[in-house]
Amino acid sequence: MIGIYILGIVFFIISLWVSNKLKSKFKKYSEVRLQSDMSGEEIAKKMLSDNGIYDVKVVTVEGQLTDHYNPLNKTVNLSHAVFYERNAAAAAISAHECGHAVQHSKSYAWLNLRSKLVPVVNASSNYMQWIILAGIMILYATKNPTILIAGIVLFALTTLFSFITLPVEFDASKRALKWISDNNVVTESEYEMSKDALKWAALTYVVAALGSLATLLYYISMLNGNRNN
Repeated sequence: MIGIYILGIVFFIISLWVSNKLKSKFKKYSEVRLQSDMSGEEIAKKMLSDNGIYDVKVVTVEGQLTDHYNPLNKTVNLSHAVFYERNAAAAAISAHECGHAVQHSKSYAWLNLRSKLVPVVNASSNYMQWIILAGIMILYATKNPTILIAGIVLFALTTLFSFITLPVEFDASKRALKWISDNNVVTESEYEMSKDALKWAALTYVVAALGSLATLLYYISMLNGNRNN
């Protein structure tokens, strides 16, 4: 049980380190103006057009690193820094989000599966922690594991979701990097910067997935430990 606590602390520290590293990388690459002088908006629109996608809008959203693709209303949402700026970081992010739009247009299997799980995960996340908390209290008070098992099942769904997200993110980055390279959007050095930025962005998803798995194993060990007492 102590080992699980230590593992949780380790993942928390790693998560903070990766997050800070990602922010520093994007700050660094945001200072490198593209020789093509294309903005994030222009890159996104060109990538969509080159892939025969004309029903997806490119819009701006508030915040930092809030960029995302919304398959429900078919919008590529770019933060102001990405939408308007003309640097290696903006190129990487805008092309990556368009990579998701390309996945959607091609019915990419992992994205389809992830989309189907979204409403289930959103619904379960509203009650999951409360169910787990109640389950732990009932387990130690009455030895009845039913509620905790239900909470663990819900948490397992979120863990599964986080792992399904990984191939979706990796593939979007792969599509983005290939496109910006093939279409001379970036120079060789700018390409390496974009690649590095997307690598650190992907690592945040990897750490999140592993952290979720570690937490799931903790709850399972708690359940099994109580059974053995």
